[in-house]
Amino acid sequence: MVEVGAHVVHLGQTWQVAALQGQRVYLLREDGSEKTLLAGRLFADPGLEVVGGRVPDAVPQWGLFETVPLTAQQRALAWLPHIREVETGLPHPAGSREGQSGRPEYDPQRWTLAQRDEAKAREMTALGFTRVTRTTVERMRHAYRKQGLWGLVDKRSAKPSSATGRADERVVAALLEALRRQRGRSKGTVKGLRVLTGQILDQTHGTGVVVLPPASSFYRLVNALADPAELPGRPARTATAPARASSAPLVLRPGEQVQIDTTRLDIMAVLEDGSLGRPELTIAVDVATRSILAAVLRPHSTKAVDAALLLAEMAVPHPARPTWPDALKLSRAQVPYQRMLSLDERLEGAAARPVIVPETIVVDRGKIYLSQGFVAACETLGVSVQPAPPRRPQAKAVVERTFGSINDLLCQHVAGHTGSNTLRRGKDAAAEAQWTIPQLQDFLDEWITCGWQNRPHDGLRHPVLPKTAITPNQMWAALVALCGYVPLPLTAADYLELLPVRWQPITERGIRIDYRTYDHNDLNPHRGQRSPVTAKDGRWEIHHNPHDPRQIWVRLPDGKLHEIPWIHRAHVHQPFNDQIWHHIQNEVEQRGDRDQHEADLADALDQLLRRTRDTAGNEPGTSGKSGKSNRLGHRPKQVAVLPDLMGLPGQRHPAGPEADAGSDADPAGPRTRVKAGHGPAADPTPPSQTQPDEPAQSWDPGDSLDDVTGTDPDTQNEGSGPGLQDSTAPTTAAAGGPAPGGYGLWDAEAEAEQW
Repeated sequence: MVEVGAHVVHLGQTWQVAALQGQRVYLLREDGSEKTLLAGRLFADPGLEVVGGRVPDAVPQWGLFETVPLTAQQRALAWLPHIREVETGLPHPAGSREGQSGRPEYDPQRWTLAQRDEAKAREMTALGFTRVTRTTVERMRHAYRKQGLWGLVDKRSAKPSSATGRADERVVAALLEALRRQRGRSKGTVKGLRVLTGQILDQTHGTGVVVLPPASSFYRLVNALADPAELPGRPARTATAPARASSAPLVLRPGEQVQIDTTRLDIMAVLEDGSLGRPELTIAVDVATRSILAAVLRPHSTKAVDAALLLAEMAVPHPARPTWPDALKLSRAQVPYQRMLSLDERLEGAAARPVIVPETIVVDRGKIYLSQGFVAACETLGVSVQPAPPRRPQAKAVVERTFGSINDLLCQHVAGHTGSNTLRRGKDAAAEAQWTIPQLQDFLDEWITCGWQNRPHDGLRHPVLPKTAITPNQMWAALVALCGYVPLPLTAADYLELLPVRWQPITERGIRIDYRTYDHNDLNPHRGQRSPVTAKDGRWEIHHNPHDPRQIWVRLPDGKLHEIPWIHRAHVHQPFNDQIWHHIQNEVEQRGDRDQHEADLADALDQLLRRTRDTAGNEPGTSGKSGKSNRLGHRPKQVAVLPDLMGLPGQRHPAGPEADAGSDADPAGPRTRVKAGHGPAADPTPPSQTQPDEPAQSWDPGDSLDDVTGTDPDTQNEGSGPGLQDSTAPTTAAAGGPAPGGYGLWDAEAEAEQW
């Protein structure tokens, strides 16, 4: 704990905390030098360390559970219900029936914990468990409290094996010396390398002192120690293909039961690729306070990682946006703010929404909620998962009713409202769509803070005022004063641990996933090497975010997750998801080698994200019935945006230099790669004959994709390829005219003007 008098290591130097004042920390060294900085800057230091203290791991390394043998996993899962029964007196939820009570020999009211341990040891011995005593049960309980399910795993099965096995260290040293001598020379055979190794052993230790292992063992030793590019008798290994990869119950505490569900929102939104679609909304509702703890919008199907990160979002304060009024801050809410702030300084500047760590989560039997990633995230955060009975929506009545309230109180006031069914859908609902997913997410967060949390709820009653409905924030304030507030700090490393895990090899070119190559200097010592995890055939543990694959995180032998960027990340400036990437793969024809194809994919992706950034609505009069006008990457040009009914002003496309960039600048955007032989057909209609009220023309494969966004066809370069960009071509706006064919110098100032 960082407190007055504690010694901390900051920027490689040891300081003593002299004083704490609000967000400021006063540091003092032994030589008398002083330093004052914000607490956020102090904790942002990756080398920060409290002298004599240890930071506990909030999220254990769940990916390691997959690395142990199947028998060790089954043994840990078999211990889990017994440990819970000893501590709680109730059987495991998966094996319990409705109305079933605990067994009398494990009743906490009658027996002490030591007596329950003794009873469990006798029971497990009778069931066939070997060498189970009272101390064994006690040790397993302590391990489970400290590390969760991972604490029940036999660590001997998870111990990484050495690449050289039981080979003699003298033989290993001689083989490494032989490989060093052969480096840079013509490659021979392993048999010749064995002879050289024997000669080195004789010269070092004497003739016949150290015996060479058999030929088969020596071959395995060479494969483990030799670099793939220098392996005798075998060519250098190239990059490999990626792996194929009832009614509301009686609750008395905040977080005692939280219900999570996903549904389609009754709003037509502009997706990342420019097409229209109804996003999916996933919310978590606290039954005790009826508070919406977290809400996430996704353009397509919600993934298990979204549900896992939803848990972390509940436990951390929601920051108030700079544009929000002060009335939406937690300091203005009817809660014991000062007492809570003394426990958790993150609440300063937070939005007036509850921060609750759930105890039990009720989910339906959807695939994402029963997935290993979501269950693992709940296990590491100490959350119990309770699946609802099949075909019983009443078990999640609170969250189901909340979805209806969101549609009634919010969705019908947003442009692009589709109604709950086709009979209630407007004629031009698709033509009204103008908001993107991030914009709708901002609207939803603000509405939850100012609308839902401060709106009286008929299901919330206080014992002192039973006839008066109170708001979710008021109920939270009443319950938190009785139950207390316990903060759960999560670091950036904890969020990375909650991301999905996959296993990939590290090749000479880096890590390749789905036609994307990730590379960094941190991979140099491990290129072509097998990981210490033998259970995954030498592949490495990779954490990835399906909604932003511009970087991945790999766990190296130091046990930490290292960020590895996509080699084209600097060229693609906006996040994208797997669906956008797969669409680009289908659209871009593979020409040339694999590296050129990956560069073409990055160029096409960057142009698509740039082209769809400003296409946030339809042209008036454009019908939304035809699917052709709303295809991927083909959105009609927006002329005006209708204001919504939530007090937000209407928006229009800029009429300044940004609007003229489409006609005076290069049609492919600020950066264009010219490819001969793949140019678009010229538009036969001169600009002077184009009518302003003429509806948008249907797209033809021979036309340039930039013609759709309203680019003047006379300003297009001959032979410019549709959808391909590169960072080496200058902007024509900076050059004062059309860019010449080929490559040019990149102008940073002109690039900045485009943003």
